[in-house]
Amino acid sequence: MLYFRFLCLLSWFCAFDVHAERTEDKLPIEAFASLPSYSHLNISPDGKRLAYLQNSKGDLLLSVLDIDANTVKLIVKTDNFKVRINWFDWVNDDLLIIGTRSVFGENNNYVSTHLLKYDFKKGKGVESVIRARGFENQPQFEDRVLSMLPDDPEHILLLIDLARKNVPNVYKLNVNTGQHKRVQKNIELVSSWGVDRQGRVRTRTKVRDTKVYIEFKSLDSEDWNALFEYEAFSANNVEILGFDSDPNTLFFKAVHKDKKSIFKVDLTDPTLTRELVFHDAKYDVDGQLHYSQKTGKVIGFSHSQIENGIQYWDTQYIQHQVALNQVLTNSLNYIIDTDREENRYIIYSEAKDFPGGYLIGDKKKNSVEYFANRYPLIGSKNYIGKTKVKYLAQDKTEIEAYITFPKNYKKGARHPAIIIPHGGPMSRDYAGFDYWSEFFAHHGYLVFQPNFRGSSGYGHEFESKAIGDWGGVMQDDLEDGAQWLVSEGYAIKNKMCIAGASYGGYASLMALVKYPNTFQCAVSFAGVSDLEFLYARAFRYTNTKFEREYIGRDLEKLKNTSPVNFAKKITKPLLLLHGTKDTVVPFEHSLRMAAAMKSENKDVKFINFEGGGHHLAYQKYRIQTLEEMLVFFDKHLM
Repeated sequence: MLYFRFLCLLSWFCAFDVHAERTEDKLPIEAFASLPSYSHLNISPDGKRLAYLQNSKGDLLLSVLDIDANTVKLIVKTDNFKVRINWFDWVNDDLLIIGTRSVFGENNNYVSTHLLKYDFKKGKGVESVIRARGFENQPQFEDRVLSMLPDDPEHILLLIDLARKNVPNVYKLNVNTGQHKRVQKNIELVSSWGVDRQGRVRTRTKVRDTKVYIEFKSLDSEDWNALFEYEAFSANNVEILGFDSDPNTLFFKAVHKDKKSIFKVDLTDPTLTRELVFHDAKYDVDGQLHYSQKTGKVIGFSHSQIENGIQYWDTQYIQHQVALNQVLTNSLNYIIDTDREENRYIIYSEAKDFPGGYLIGDKKKNSVEYFANRYPLIGSKNYIGKTKVKYLAQDKTEIEAYITFPKNYKKGARHPAIIIPHGGPMSRDYAGFDYWSEFFAHHGYLVFQPNFRGSSGYGHEFESKAIGDWGGVMQDDLEDGAQWLVSEGYAIKNKMCIAGASYGGYASLMALVKYPNTFQCAVSFAGVSDLEFLYARAFRYTNTKFEREYIGRDLEKLKNTSPVNFAKKITKPLLLLHGTKDTVVPFEHSLRMAAAMKSENKDVKFINFEGGGHHLAYQKYRIQTLEEMLVFFDKHLM
């Protein structure tokens, strides 16, 4: 039977409450705005070491714990400003590779990535993995690993442009020596490659304009054969998930009865007949395959809308999950990593009164031990969490949303409200911890996060409303949600503001233009303000026609739905925040919006974060953002 060690049991339930009890009335802003205290746990193949990121006053420390010796080795430190750690993984028991990211350029911002390694046998510090020879190109992107080749402890498969700039080939790279051999030459129009569990390049995706072609390589003839063909954003869209241990069994997502579902296909079948594996009649499957580290077989898949979030197919994994849930009661428990023998494993656990933490399991000892909390200052007495609700849009379309009620909320009481539309727009909000909503609710606001039409997860027809219709029905759904809050007695009329980032920033700006009487203020972090500008810049990218299809090709419509063109109509205060090194939504969007507002003598405050990026990965800017927003909301709503 699985059990907790007694001291760890006390730690798990008490560690995250001790700070909360001391500061029950008001937590510091750092409790919410700080980067997670611990994240990205990754166990070595032999189960002896655990790599993870630890937050130390905003600096991220990539550290490795020797589990048995209980000693920690610091591998690398970054402030997450000039250089960020993208990811890290074990090539073998002793060698950890690390993908890092930085931004360069003055007028235009570009991303470059690097691949580093730390060898515990040598213990000499972090080294570069890639050694470009004198005649080879110095690549912009070094960390696009296609396969860790688990049966080969010295090599990885890497997509990189060593032979010619911007023309990446697939190489087999020796992580010890840096020597590399090309195993797949670049083919015109190919945007991505797929690898089977044996480490062979087996699928390729070609893109011509907005047409997508997916092909596979036969093991018998080594010929490339057509597999799927579809128009971008159509209901025929396919997403490759991966191969089973059988190299001719390929899993993928495709639309079935309007919802993304999991299928598989036998690549030796001349008819390539699809077999439906899993379908959810209400939601798109939004997860990925789960593999056994021991056998390499697919053992299940993740999906946010099923119990425990993971569906296992094998009895032994199902029984183990049941045992975990009996020990870690009233929580969602996910096994996120295991060693190669599946003895030691890492659990991520969250609950309605707990924003999330990690544990280390050991099957030989039949034990689960507490490791760390992600947000240690937020405990059960302080954590509010989200409540799922549904409302009807004007045309009777049902929209799901999440409400985070203000601290000490009493049923029937109305509160000032903040509507937070998510980014994307083809993404969605979930029920888990959200530092924006939790922070503002802690300070007395009701926070509303609708999954408006255009959001992912609710079927192809629902999501396709995002294509070419910015400022349209997606915007109307936000307005209908705000009115619903008032009609249901949650919010105070004339005491609502709207705030968002990226597309959410655009929606916040557009709300002041299209529905000027609903909101008393708006906040846009890294928001799009000029769709014409977005359309024009699309030529810089290899997927130009994809980008333009996404935002729409009607230039007159883009002009009429660009908030920057309607500063004169805006009558409510606006707060703009944007990082100067944003590589997703250029800083110029907020710069232009601020200039347009000032030219009309409108109430606007513009804060630029020098060197800041799109995702608030730099802790100092995260804290400043929430501080500025809280002062702004308090001024206009309280």
